[in-house]
Amino acid sequence: MDNPPGTFSTGGHDLPVEDCRAQLTLIVASADFDATGRERRFLSHVVEETLAGRGDRIKAYSIAVEVFGRGEAFDAQTDPIVRIEAGHLRRALERYYLTSGHADSILITIPKGGYVPVFSPRSPAPMAELPATPAASLAVPIPAARRRTFSLTWVLVALVIALATVAWWWHSPRAGSGTPEGPRVLVQPFEDLAGTTASAAIASGLKQEVIGQLSKFKDVVVMESTGKADDTLVAPPRFILAGSVNLSDDAFRLQVRFVNRADGSVLWAESYDGGLKVADLLRAQADIARNVTTSLAQTYGVIFQADASLHFENPPDDWAAYSCTLSFYVYRAELDPQTRSSVRSCLEKAVDRFPNYATAWSLLSLIYIDDYRFEFPVDRSSSPPALARAFAAARRAVELDPLNIRGRQAEMFALYYSKNIDAALKAGKDALAINPNDTELMGEYGARLAMSGSWHEGCSLIGEARQRNPSSIGYYDIDLAMCSYFLGDFSQAAMWIRKSPVPSNPIYHVLAAAIFSEGKDKVATEHELAWLDQNQPDLLKNMRQDLSIRLTRPQDVEFVIGSLRKAGVAIAD
Repeated sequence: MDNPPGTFSTGGHDLPVEDCRAQLTLIVASADFDATGRERRFLSHVVEETLAGRGDRIKAYSIAVEVFGRGEAFDAQTDPIVRIEAGHLRRALERYYLTSGHADSILITIPKGGYVPVFSPRSPAPMAELPATPAASLAVPIPAARRRTFSLTWVLVALVIALATVAWWWHSPRAGSGTPEGPRVLVQPFEDLAGTTASAAIASGLKQEVIGQLSKFKDVVVMESTGKADDTLVAPPRFILAGSVNLSDDAFRLQVRFVNRADGSVLWAESYDGGLKVADLLRAQADIARNVTTSLAQTYGVIFQADASLHFENPPDDWAAYSCTLSFYVYRAELDPQTRSSVRSCLEKAVDRFPNYATAWSLLSLIYIDDYRFEFPVDRSSSPPALARAFAAARRAVELDPLNIRGRQAEMFALYYSKNIDAALKAGKDALAINPNDTELMGEYGARLAMSGSWHEGCSLIGEARQRNPSSIGYYDIDLAMCSYFLGDFSQAAMWIRKSPVPSNPIYHVLAAAIFSEGKDKVATEHELAWLDQNQPDLLKNMRQDLSIRLTRPQDVEFVIGSLRKAGVAIAD
């Protein structure tokens, strides 16, 4: 029998097509749908094809060609891209329905073994009816203030909180000379729900892999639970990482959650699947640990967001120093010069009180680098002292902790802007080998690679960093605009530059003018040049000198000069 008009038949139910489309819109627009742009297009494509009655045409080949832009020679046997992205998409859907979608009336899933979505009507159960198992807490909606959404308003509030600490701290008595305590995370044993020897081994292996990866983030103190009651008596953690492992015939599933110990709120939750064959199991353990630790401990990750929202009326000295490092990352969201001055003062005070605080030395070095590279127009007389201060602070950080990634990153910057390019790139490569999950370093090393002439390699790293750190509030967008511009894709460059959150930075407007000029967008080009004329009238006159600070190859400098000349800017040879 034919379906009623405007409905879609699935599993014995007739669902309105428009309701299914509305559910798709809810998912794609949600901040809790942790998917890349490509994965969102994947979902939209298969949903629309299915609702149009073309579900039988949905194959790996059609998805690869129509969604991912692969050529007609695509072979799913040799290129696993569709299968990999489908796995990511399934996890993103599952997380969405565990958080903001927990009460949605239509469930969209993509069963394993195919790519055709299934639509199911849902009647959400009352919270009291949830089974009393450890995994049930994953269904508790994450409070809005704790979600991974990262709005500019939230950033500014966090900045006020962090910098307000300085006013109190500046006049308080001097503290000791150790290292302030960072956030403590207690990793509990992952519960073995299957109760078999294999599941117990998998649970233990996953826990150890997560601990090993998480420990590479030096600002996080990782505590391993032994299951005894005295685990937290000496130094109570503020966060708990817990989970459970279950088995099916040929796969395991890990459900993991990150909890604020103070109030029991779930700050983050996720589930992961993996095969039981030895090779699959080892690969899955490494991938899961990388995903978990990157989500929690990276710049702008879950721990940062939780800590930046805290406020103490009379903060302990440790917390005051730690909050200076939080304020640095908030400053980097907009690169405002006045904020930079406040953060610099806070970090200088931090290293004065805690001279062994490697992270504070690292971030202070990066602030000094910003003093140098964001001074407009360039004052050559002040450049050597600024770079010397940056070098000294970076070296101090690395001496105190050779594995501190921010110290290695600062050393890379100082070497790069001193034109010791080979040494700078080696420093970045070595640092990424120490912690390949540090997305900020990945993006910054990628940018140095790109601007030294390795555009494809460097831009690939920047793209990966952004994909793995969706909470980065557009931190990489201006770099991706630069990448698209130098690789000749001016429409893509325009898209990225418009998304970038740093329009107060003059370099943003120089790059935007060059991009819009090449894209023949006269109105946008004139808007950028007007901003520069009003706010930095001398910058374009010294453009070649400023570009030479950032770009290693003369041909890249001349490429930008050529674009600006097309826009009508008079730049002397």
